[in-house]
Amino acid sequence: MTENKGRSAGEENLDDDEDDEDTQKDKFLTFTVGKEDYGLEIYHVTEIIGIQKITEVPDMPDYVKGVINLRGKVIPIMDVRKRFKFEERAYDDRTCIIVVNINDTSLGLVVDTVKEVSDIPEKDIQPPPEIAEGNRQFFIRGLGKIEDDVKILLDAEKLLSKNDLSKVSSAADTNA
Repeated sequence: MTENKGRSAGEENLDDDEDDEDTQKDKFLTFTVGKEDYGLEIYHVTEIIGIQKITEVPDMPDYVKGVINLRGKVIPIMDVRKRFKFEERAYDDRTCIIVVNINDTSLGLVVDTVKEVSDIPEKDIQPPPEIAEGNRQFFIRGLGKIEDDVKILLDAEKLLSKNDLSKVSSAADTNA
């Protein structure tokens, strides 16, 4: 259940980057948290892994559960349920960690279930509603329509504030 971007750090090429952008355009990894379906632009996603032992790190926001060691790399883990102030629930065999890359920082997002990669063309994405409860609207890139369903599309870069991103990056470096 692992998805890789398919390119190691030494294999960058401008033409390939353009090809990747074209093949990843309008593609979203969809997943559930609570009763809702969400989506993240696929180009942020590095891989999907099962839940692992999470080492707690002091002085982190409550939604940052800690860090994991993923093949020798320390990755901070954020529980999306806690980030959205949803009721906690025990992790089970469907709980996954979506590893994303945000501004050159790897971050694991704990979600209830990963669903699929969906095509959602820009024309089928509406801006978020003007009125939203709490601050979840801040994370919302838009609402994607797929037939009769609506997916809440998240802006991966806004899931953590710059200050929080700096904290989790430091924690990952310290625990490396």
